Amino acid sequence: MKFKKSEKLYKKGLTHLVGAVNSPVRAFSSVGGNPLFIKKAKGSKIVDVDGNEYVDLVGSYGPMILGHRHKKVEKAAKKALKKGYSFGASTEAEIKLAKIVCDAFPEMDKVRFVNSGTEAVLSAVRLARAFTGKDKIIKFSGCYHGHQDSLLVAAGSGLATLSLPGSKGVPKGAVKNTLIAEYNNLESVKKHFENHDDIAGVIIEPICGNMGVAIPQNEFLIELKKYLKSKNALLIADEVMTGFRSKFGGAQELLGVAADITCLGKVIGGGFPVGAYGARNEIMEQVAPLGGMYQAGTLSGNPIAMAGGISTLTELKKQNPYDKFEEIGSIIEVILLETAKKYNVDLVVNRFGSMLNPFFTKTKVTNFEEAQTSDTKKFAVFFWEMIKNGVFLPPSQFEAWFLNSAISDKDIQVIANATDKAMRKVADSF
Repeated sequence: MKFKKSEKLYKKGLTHLVGAVNSPVRAFSSVGGNPLFIKKAKGSKIVDVDGNEYVDLVGSYGPMILGHRHKKVEKAAKKALKKGYSFGASTEAEIKLAKIVCDAFPEMDKVRFVNSGTEAVLSAVRLARAFTGKDKIIKFSGCYHGHQDSLLVAAGSGLATLSLPGSKGVPKGAVKNTLIAEYNNLESVKKHFENHDDIAGVIIEPICGNMGVAIPQNEFLIELKKYLKSKNALLIADEVMTGFRSKFGGAQELLGVAADITCLGKVIGGGFPVGAYGARNEIMEQVAPLGGMYQAGTLSGNPIAMAGGISTLTELKKQNPYDKFEEIGSIIEVILLETAKKYNVDLVVNRFGSMLNPFFTKTKVTNFEEAQTSDTKKFAVFFWEMIKNGVFLPPSQFEAWFLNSAISDKDIQVIANATDKAMRKVADSF
């Protein structure tokens, strides 16, 4: 494969874009080389500006659950586009999508649409504080909840360590009410409650996707919710990634938990910019104009995004591809593990429904510390060989792969062949 046009665009983009990208992971910093620039996509395939075609396991980091440019989603978006792009006023489509979303989450009576997952999370945290009258929020090391100041923090060395800013420009005061716990470790949560009496709640990815895929162990979520209820604190589920990916609804339901506040994004917009947060009536009635917690957005409930979301979720419910995702995910998991064994490469694969990823480590990965044992140099070699053999992956060891319902048997064969060549390259390089 040749990447000359991507290289040319990268150099051109450096002039007026920061790092030639608009989101850091696109810069390929963790795998080396220049980023790829995409020209088009359809179904399970994505094509770069050099004309190279790939089976897409990125899926725009989650939204493209039906594959790219699904005919019904495209038709709905075009129909909405002809009526107008933005009104700054309410539309019927907002009511339709709200009902679909609320019906899919048993504990959700009302929802508020915003423009991104980050907006959804920052609003949900503000809502938890407004409802409880408390200030502190616990998050877990390795869980990413957008780039808002109060949650963009790094964990200290101890389980009950206060947070430190994880980015320049984030003042210490912005994170003074954020506490860090360890995913899958309830004791690390309890220690914070022993030391603080003003904790509004805990925010968590039910299935982690930004440390790579990590799954709750030993009924961790169930025990966490039970403990929080005893402390009159709220559970905030960040399902921006997992919403509608593992079932028609949330991963929390599959895991036997009902969050107090749920954050959504990605799939519910079908590829258009959208986010949402929702909860039962007594919580959501804190939000303006019903209550005193203010949150607004000029483009919130954008008619094009609403049309994309309605058509995506309607088709998703019709297809009900979740058994297919389980089957395809299992096949890819076996391909990865058996190929790694064939070439004597240490590999662990974590998978939950249509989300999965391999870790180049011997260690079982259940939290961020264990994820960091992965050999990122091996992943970089693996990544580029997969690219060169027609499989588009997230350019980071710590990003989940996302399946879509357009993946075919032929695509799986491409993935298998690419995996064999990539794993052999890893074995030969180390």
